[in-house]
Amino acid sequence: MSNLRRYEPFYEGHRDRILKRVDEAYQAFQKTKTFHYPTWLYGKPLGKLVTLEVEDCPTFGDKAYIELDTQRTAFISVDMQIDFCGKKGYVDVMGYDLSQTASALGPIETALKAIRKTDMKVIHTREGHEPDLSDAPFNKILRSKIIGKGVGIGDTPDQGLGRLLVRGEKNWDIHERVYPIPGELVVDKAGKGAFGSSTLHMVLKNLGVTHLIIAGITTDVCVHTIMREANDYGYWCILMKDGTGATDHDNHLAAIKSIKMQGGVFGNVTDSKRLISALESAK
Repeated sequence: MSNLRRYEPFYEGHRDRILKRVDEAYQAFQKTKTFHYPTWLYGKPLGKLVTLEVEDCPTFGDKAYIELDTQRTAFISVDMQIDFCGKKGYVDVMGYDLSQTASALGPIETALKAIRKTDMKVIHTREGHEPDLSDAPFNKILRSKIIGKGVGIGDTPDQGLGRLLVRGEKNWDIHERVYPIPGELVVDKAGKGAFGSSTLHMVLKNLGVTHLIIAGITTDVCVHTIMREANDYGYWCILMKDGTGATDHDNHLAAIKSIKMQGGVFGNVTDSKRLISALESAK
């Protein structure tokens, strides 16, 4: 039995080293209210070191900061597709108030102008299914038809732009105001999340990304799902709250609040104004 357990001292030593680093970071946070960039874990910053203000951290009413390496940070624009924020798209056809999701367009458009002047990565996601709907679950299609009163995923609504949430259709593509430019990556996904239904995790790892600034739609569905997934994989996640929107405003607010619970259970929250200010102040 002892021969089978000889590996344990190695793991115990590693755990003790990690816990020592945690204690050091905790003591530093108490003094500076800053999540300092852990060079012991990632190495020296490859780009500029950005200090970004986040809200309601560690408790509501508090203010804290998080350090980002621009070359190891990715801005993820989640599902800013016509289907979700444009006329004659999926959300519009389902009968929801389009202004709730389209409200994310302006802040993301503004933030992208500043981000594109840096060496920060930009990744866009698109939710959609194969034309034969082979990757669309039965119950997902059924629910969409019920809420759409007979028009759901794979159907073309009256005077529509194309088949709803189907890859290759005009309505499935990203809105022109926040459309990718050369050098930016687009990751297609079949589900609300991205770590299980796309190559996003592989892309982030290959790019050496450690920190994510997440925006897009909808706050309570795809954005929240991706943030939860990324958090479980150890990415530092920051929601740009004014660059998000939901089909229900109360759900939008609840999703933002839930991120802040327990000192930031899924990450932290900021806005486009603070992000742009931090980028412009970076040395």
